[in-house]
Amino acid sequence: MLQLQDKMQILSNLTIQFPSFLLIGIPGLESVQAWLSIPFCCLYASALLGNSMILFIISSQKSLHEPMYYFLSMLSATDLGLIVSTMSTTLPILWFDAKKISLDACIIQMFFLHGFALMETGVLVAMAFDRYVAICNPLRYTSILTNSRIIQMGLLMVIRTAVIMVPLLLLLKPLSFCRGNALSHSYCYHPDVIKLACSDTRINNIYGLFGLILSTGIDTPCIILSYIMIIRSVLSIASPEERHKAFSTCFSHIGAVAIFYIPFVSLSLVHRYGRSVPRMVHSMMANVYLLLPPVLNPIIYSVRTKQIHRAILNLLLKK
Repeated sequence: MLQLQDKMQILSNLTIQFPSFLLIGIPGLESVQAWLSIPFCCLYASALLGNSMILFIISSQKSLHEPMYYFLSMLSATDLGLIVSTMSTTLPILWFDAKKISLDACIIQMFFLHGFALMETGVLVAMAFDRYVAICNPLRYTSILTNSRIIQMGLLMVIRTAVIMVPLLLLLKPLSFCRGNALSHSYCYHPDVIKLACSDTRINNIYGLFGLILSTGIDTPCIILSYIMIIRSVLSIASPEERHKAFSTCFSHIGAVAIFYIPFVSLSLVHRYGRSVPRMVHSMMANVYLLLPPVLNPIIYSVRTKQIHRAILNLLLKK
């Protein structure tokens, strides 16, 4: 009986004296973390510069004040939020080996990191709807996608993010953590934190599943349905040139969807089924998942969208 009480006391102390988590850099490459910070810094700088330039060009060029470019500016804003949320812990780990993070700071990072990821899927759905209206119902494009409707869509994305994220993260506060404190990534990832809890997490898991259905479970079918209807509409066009022209307006958005969903699905599969995969691969894929969209989206839209490409060239020539 006395031994049981002692064990309970030790468990209680572990739970009470659990002030922080430990993030990791790239497992197995700790000795070269300072060198790894160079490519990471280049990627972060590229993402910050590219997305900031897209936002500046769209806001300063009146010819780009159209629905398509408003949604592109939303995408760039969410990418900026995503990159800042990630680099706030990744770079200190690589530079100073600063791995410790408190539960409250972890919750704050998860709110912004997962929140901006949720908003990005919402923006991709809005952009798919924009392409659907532009190709399938071009005569009503301006009457359907009015400025007020675009603002409403943006507010809906923000409200949905808050409805999903706030309860999900508040449910972490009552949990007891006593299984160790080492996380698997260089940032706080909600499923990763839940694994360390030693109290009942059924409510957290059920609400997490609800949030997944309300976000990815709705957004992914909406994007697929939009493109099925776009393909049907384009195939009904007689001229091959007109078909190519119609499809070409979708290439940038398809690229943005691919570079967001392919790493996301790959990381989910590795987390679920790749137990034999080295931890270094897990960590690299987790960083790629959050780095790839903010780095590549500005490049894709700058190269593929003539108006953005022309505006950037004009800006650089003026400089």
